[in-house]
Amino acid sequence: MIGRSPAFRRVMEQIESVAPFHASVVLAGESGTGKEEAAREIHRRSGREGRFLGINCAAFPEGIIESQLFGHERGAFTGAQEKHRGFFEQADHGTLFLDEITETSKGLQAKLLRALEERQVIPLGGSMPIGFDTRVIAASNRDLEGAVAERALRKDLFYRLNVVQIDLPPLRKRKEDIELLAEKFIAEFNIPPQIEILGLNEECRAALRAHSWPGNVRELRNAVQRAMIERRRGYLKAENLPATVRRFKRESEPMTFNVGMSLAELQREATIRTFRATCGNHRRAAKILGISPNTLYKALAKYGVEPNRAGSQPDPSSKGFS
Repeated sequence: MIGRSPAFRRVMEQIESVAPFHASVVLAGESGTGKEEAAREIHRRSGREGRFLGINCAAFPEGIIESQLFGHERGAFTGAQEKHRGFFEQADHGTLFLDEITETSKGLQAKLLRALEERQVIPLGGSMPIGFDTRVIAASNRDLEGAVAERALRKDLFYRLNVVQIDLPPLRKRKEDIELLAEKFIAEFNIPPQIEILGLNEECRAALRAHSWPGNVRELRNAVQRAMIERRRGYLKAENLPATVRRFKRESEPMTFNVGMSLAELQREATIRTFRATCGNHRRAAKILGISPNTLYKALAKYGVEPNRAGSQPDPSSKGFS
């Protein structure tokens, strides 16, 4: 989990605060916001010696998920040829992450509630309870209180799990993290000598910033990986991104004028915004501002924006991105 946006920092503060305690946690957020990564981060910071186990409740058929969670004895049902230690037992002294908790049946929810309250489970086909010291983190991309109102989630189970709730923000509300995440994925997917991507050119960065990312971090990860497979070497360009991502408008965002701002502050804001709006095209930005490219270079250097970067290394093949 990486980021520098205020929304991301708030989530990390909550994770750091709750991690050392045994309290159950509910992670809420849209699909693709990184709920499992957040659960793993809580486990990493918890100091618990057991393992982390994650299970997507929606991925298991009704008749199988119960035996996976609670375990079963040999011969407990047709096909049970070996004894199975359930996930609660396997994650003893560790963390069990239950994703899509709202997709479980009412019957299973009742058994989950009892297991959490008694801190023990009885495997299918067994008679002796097995105690566990397992921290449970539950997640859903649905509004949990709405799921309770719609009777998709038992109210008593919701209150038992929801000791602490952490809401993971969608990527569109943490725009400052988009380029940082993209660079992380580039480092992850580089496979020299087959794929050697050096970074993002400014037009690509602008396209990433402009997209709304309905699929959140997962969509960004896939988009970067796909672009790298297409590009292979050099700097990623906007044209390498999936069509759904590179369809962005280049209209400038409105610039807010606050009473009390100096002319120097206004000039700085107008210069940097114009340069970014033109995706690092120096000639175009200088023409819009009514100054020479050389004057623009000097101004950007003065404002701490490297003229040849605007946040990225130049793509040698882009010829100034014009």
